[in-house]
Amino acid sequence: MKLYLLQTLYILGAAVLLPVSPLLYLQGQYARRKIGTLPGAEGDERGRTAGEGDPLKLLVIGESTVAGIGIPTHRTGLAGQFSEALAAKFGQPVEWLAIGKNGVTARRTIEELFPQIPDEHFDFVLFGVGGNDVLKLSTPVGWRRSMTELLGMMRERYPAATMFMTNAPAVHLSPALPQPIKLILGSLSLMHDRNSREFTREWERVFYFHRPDEVPEDFFVDGIHPSESGYTVWSLRMVQFFTEHYRWHQPTDSQTNSEVS
Repeated sequence: MKLYLLQTLYILGAAVLLPVSPLLYLQGQYARRKIGTLPGAEGDERGRTAGEGDPLKLLVIGESTVAGIGIPTHRTGLAGQFSEALAAKFGQPVEWLAIGKNGVTARRTIEELFPQIPDEHFDFVLFGVGGNDVLKLSTPVGWRRSMTELLGMMRERYPAATMFMTNAPAVHLSPALPQPIKLILGSLSLMHDRNSREFTREWERVFYFHRPDEVPEDFFVDGIHPSESGYTVWSLRMVQFFTEHYRWHQPTDSQTNSEVS
């Protein structure tokens, strides 16, 4: 769906919801208090999977899923589990670095997290962003503008890196969000999903994981954030999806990655 159509739908939806927005705000505050705030992952933000040989290098950057909200260590979270899935695919170890902060949007990732990236090489970049852009009602235009700017900055720094984007948040599957907020945020998440599918087609070696239609019962730790087993399932599904839908190779391969579907 074209960007202008998504933006039009967003504006029309906002106009329809305007009269009941105070009630939706109160419901949102109630849901936030009910869910509570879990601590972030402890321990080293760097790690390495098992295996011998020269390691591949992975940077994971973004919001609460990267910060490891609700899990004990980064090794059992998105950075560690996605690295394990990559290592299994390529048959060599992966060194990873997680740079995450709870609550950041794509815009705040540019402003607050990008400057924290160390001056070193990375073969892969995984963006764990999008959830807060939905929760904070970012427009389709705003989401695309911020995300393409972030992709451009990362591509300039790492011209040969393969980049991955996690899916728009699966709020439609959350057991913690009440109606009608779940329906409203789920609709916006679907807009961002379609938006991301479209604009990532314009980028080489930038791959987007489509929003899932179902997750296991134990996927969430608090109804919003993944559990340890949730991160494992999510990471395996992402690498499997990228393998099935795209041609992408080890960084030493001279071939150019290209999209299949």
